[in-house]
Amino acid sequence: MAAHNPFETDLDRTPANYVPLTPLSFLERAAAVFPERPAVVHGQQRFTWREAAERCRRLASALVERGVGPGDTVAVMCPNTPPMWEAHQGVPMTGAVLNALNVRLDAETIAYILDHGEAKVLITDTEFHAVIDQALKRLGRKILVIDVDDPQGPGGTRLGALEYEEFLAEGAPDFRGRRPDDEWEAISLNYTSGTTGNPKGVVYHHRGAYLNAIGNVMTWGIKGHPVYLWTLPMFHCNGWCFPWTITALAGTHVCLRRVEAAAIYEAIAREGVTHLCGAPIVMQMILNATPEQKRPLPGPVQMMTAAAPPPASVLAAMQQEGFEVTHVYGLTEVYGPAVVCAWHETWNDRPIEEQAELKSRQGVAYPVLEGLMVADPETMEPLPWDGESLGEVFMRGNIVMKGYLKNPSATEQALAGGWFHTGDLGVTHPDGYVQLKDRSKDIIISGGENISSIEVENALYRHPAVAAVAVVAKPDERWGETPCAFVELKPDAEATAEELIAFCRENLAHYKCPRHVMFGELPKTSTGKIQKFVLRDQAKAAE
Repeated sequence: MAAHNPFETDLDRTPANYVPLTPLSFLERAAAVFPERPAVVHGQQRFTWREAAERCRRLASALVERGVGPGDTVAVMCPNTPPMWEAHQGVPMTGAVLNALNVRLDAETIAYILDHGEAKVLITDTEFHAVIDQALKRLGRKILVIDVDDPQGPGGTRLGALEYEEFLAEGAPDFRGRRPDDEWEAISLNYTSGTTGNPKGVVYHHRGAYLNAIGNVMTWGIKGHPVYLWTLPMFHCNGWCFPWTITALAGTHVCLRRVEAAAIYEAIAREGVTHLCGAPIVMQMILNATPEQKRPLPGPVQMMTAAAPPPASVLAAMQQEGFEVTHVYGLTEVYGPAVVCAWHETWNDRPIEEQAELKSRQGVAYPVLEGLMVADPETMEPLPWDGESLGEVFMRGNIVMKGYLKNPSATEQALAGGWFHTGDLGVTHPDGYVQLKDRSKDIIISGGENISSIEVENALYRHPAVAAVAVVAKPDERWGETPCAFVELKPDAEATAEELIAFCRENLAHYKCPRHVMFGELPKTSTGKIQKFVLRDQAKAAE
């Protein structure tokens, strides 16, 4: 017989003391407490928090009038413009799930996602009319299409029955919307950029979105009313939950339709930007800007970066330019960033190159992530904190996805043993900080020795002529595999393959150095990740 527990007897959950967590509460508070503060800026368009909330409510109301509700999916194909931000608030208000589409996808993939995710409505910017038109023809069923004719966009043929502003006019500005009955309810659907086969649909819940939005505040130490520049695509892991983070702080969302160096500097100077996020490619844009493109910064600008580990030389250069970089790590399956290289004040006294080396580590768990470990992928036993024992990175907690939509076997495999299996390989340093060494598929095995492509890339990044680099395995009859480097040079810079190989030999063990160097622009995803699978094919095909 269970022991009597007086703390559980007659003390039930009621609407007075238990409300399911949802990031929708952030918008309500921002509009009520700071109604006249700037909320969203897009060129000449400026909305206060009162106006922004009304637009979100109108969107939700108009969708409900069209029959959208729990269990439905609303897809959005827009760059970082107000309608994309409004969809992050308005769609969940209906109880439906938001599916933000990668604007660089091809028609076949978009059609697959619309079909697999069972989209009932598609909100799409007219810039993408050609690819969307083809996708809709492939879809083979009718859905409600709403066109966004952004005055800052290039225009394009309208495909739907309504323009976005007309659609908003149908909605009620005082619509209260629906809150989730259970915080485990789905809030969004994000498709992984799979390199082989169809992408997997990652399902987020309201609880995770709420917690990671708060986790961003805690991790970054963001003060009230930040001015946030949208260089990170909102379609990527729902903008790392920052559509809700900045809203929670009643900050200002500065939209940026095209991510370009001149536009970044202009927006920072004009709006007094305090924070932005982006992949290392965005840092390269900032560093490679011409004197004509640069503007004086209004003060120190905080930048959060992820994707490939930023090279120490890039981090040092950003610091000298006035950008304070915070390095995070995560995946689509954990709502974006879930690990941060938390900074210690005592590190400020170290040389800048050493600081940059420390900052290039992935770090420790977000406050809202319950568990992070590097372990043996077979036994799942944690490995020693020695900076050398290589294992797989595992995570667990409330900011791990619900699972993959309609794919129970993949979900079971990813969450086996009570941990999320990232597929990333890393080590844990004696201070408990995790450092990635590679994706399991990117480790190069040459003559029985494991070579980290990241280690070789970091060595090449230190060469002054190198703007971007990726190292992959090239088949070799004698060694099995050898490193092959693909290099993108800085504008007006020159370097030969022999020079770069010799440079590596000065900084690495010789067996780790690339045997082949190929020059040209590197293929990248929309979020700045270099597409190594493309380069592996090129390396195999090369003589």
